[in-house]
Amino acid sequence: MSGRNIVCVAGARPNFMKVAPVLRALASRPGLAGVLVHTGQHYDPNMSDSFLRDLELPPPAVHLGVGSASHGVQTARIMESFEQALPALDPALVLVVGDVNSTIACALVAVKQGVPVAHVEAGLRSFDRTMPEEINRILTDQIAEHLFTTEDSAGENLAREGIPPERVHFTGNTMIDTLVHLMPRIEAARAREPLGLPAGGYAVVTLHRPGNVDSPARLGALVELLAGIARRLPVVFPIHPRTRANLARFGLEGRLAGSRVLLLEPQPYPAFLSLVRECRFVLTDSGGLQEETTFLGVPCITQRATTERPVTTRLGTNRLVGEDPAAARRAIDALLDGDVPRGTVPPLWDGRCAERIVAVLEERLR
Repeated sequence: MSGRNIVCVAGARPNFMKVAPVLRALASRPGLAGVLVHTGQHYDPNMSDSFLRDLELPPPAVHLGVGSASHGVQTARIMESFEQALPALDPALVLVVGDVNSTIACALVAVKQGVPVAHVEAGLRSFDRTMPEEINRILTDQIAEHLFTTEDSAGENLAREGIPPERVHFTGNTMIDTLVHLMPRIEAARAREPLGLPAGGYAVVTLHRPGNVDSPARLGALVELLAGIARRLPVVFPIHPRTRANLARFGLEGRLAGSRVLLLEPQPYPAFLSLVRECRFVLTDSGGLQEETTFLGVPCITQRATTERPVTTRLGTNRLVGEDPAAARRAIDALLDGDVPRGTVPPLWDGRCAERIVAVLEERLR
């Protein structure tokens, strides 16, 4: 390829956290340039545009504006739009992150146009193929030329799947790079204070996965779980648009009325991590938050049957409790009664992952 541009793709909220350190590292290296493409997979300003400011990202060179749709339609829209945009970006390589539809869609377009692909956060596996993200991960790793992993289990997964070892690089976790870089702003945010919450005296909740929030019965049971937690301490719930819509659609909003569950809009990154950093524990079904709580040493209860980030349960502060809200309640009661998980920070989660990624790309593209 004649170009020297590294085209970095982001589309959903976690993607921005993962590409920001790479773009920062590229900006300090002569001969290579980082170019941001925003697919528009997340279209709510609170879920994407504000992150450009919070994460100190440059304006996107291209905004595809695909918006919401079913998995198949959204993936197709991203592919069609990215295929039209890619030649003018003069790419040496397309770098994709994570496991969302933007990841697989842009990776497919790139390889079909003869552009090599790098996958950041490669090799993570939940071993649950009912999760669309699992399909995206597996397929992206099969077509990527450079695979950057966050933990040792990811390398083991790729080896089992027949990925040549020379394509795999254990570099650490770019989400932790972002957290480390923004820690002064996170500490300064003091987001709990306007809410009247004491340090260590509240819980933070995030729930958005379809398996948890798209069923009236499951979401109703989770609402009851939150109401029960709130009888012991306040619950801060920055609510995903999907979850908020389903609370209204299923007529569940009233069950939290009068409780100590504080429903907030999605928070800016520094404010959200400020809330997480000073809370008693987190209840989540998010992948990235399992990592952030592990780095911060905050207990995390994950309302899922599987995790693609096993290092957070093996070394970190994460406890996987399955899909039954009653199991989450038992784990939370035990935690509040003193059974607090203690963890360590996994290897190479040191805030310098992006520098290692860019060093590999420099060598391979030279």
